[in-house]
Amino acid sequence: MGIQNRRAVVTGASSGIGAATVRLLRAHGWDVVGVARREDRLQALAAETGATYFVADLLKQGDVDALADHLRQTGGVSTLINNAGGAAGMDSVEAGSVEDWQWMLEVNVIAVKRVVSALLPLLRESVAGAPTGTAVADILTVSSTAGHFAYAGGGGYNASKFAVTSLSEVLRLELSGEPIRVLEIAPGMVKTDEFSINRFKGDAAAAEAVYANVPDPLSADDVAATIVTMVEMAPHISLDLVIIKPVAQSAVYKVHRGPLEVKQ
Repeated sequence: MGIQNRRAVVTGASSGIGAATVRLLRAHGWDVVGVARREDRLQALAAETGATYFVADLLKQGDVDALADHLRQTGGVSTLINNAGGAAGMDSVEAGSVEDWQWMLEVNVIAVKRVVSALLPLLRESVAGAPTGTAVADILTVSSTAGHFAYAGGGGYNASKFAVTSLSEVLRLELSGEPIRVLEIAPGMVKTDEFSINRFKGDAAAAEAVYANVPDPLSADDVAATIVTMVEMAPHISLDLVIIKPVAQSAVYKVHRGPLEVKQ
């Protein structure tokens, strides 16, 4: 990025894809600020990687405003990675919990809007005055294949992820002409420590069944590697949308279980 200071903010940094992204960005020499609610995990990640951190609940406007103030006072930001989010339940639209839907819309959509609105002025400052093609700021959002393809039981999760995909598409249009990339990565089946167990509200058996006999579901490290590739592309290249799935997952609703073998 030439003259630009590479400083990234990663939300949802306390576990899974967020923590893996912090680790890899630090390995690539980035200055990184991890953001999450669980301070003990952020402290451990900071001790391991040399990243700094900020404790915030992105469902609270005051916390997001405080994050922006902290970044302004400590060096700004050139890259925002919106990773915080989650799923709750696999019930039908009819039977699904309204509270679960409200939470998913808040964490997957409204929180992203809050953070983007708060940090856009800082992202602009990071590239202000740079000659064309020498620097670029990034807003990368981790969505999901569930934001592009509906499936039975997706209900509120599909709704929230389709919404955040639309948010990214609109934002890209609104920022046209500015040296700011709006990027989206849409992972399919990723096996992390918390995503499915949270979705099934602590039911470990149901969570493990999602990945049963699936050869090589994606890991958090796989997604992190792709995220880092996207934000380290030359400033004139924008990977607007990357859909990443394990080979065993042909579609969100079609997953092969068992060895991958050539058909005879």
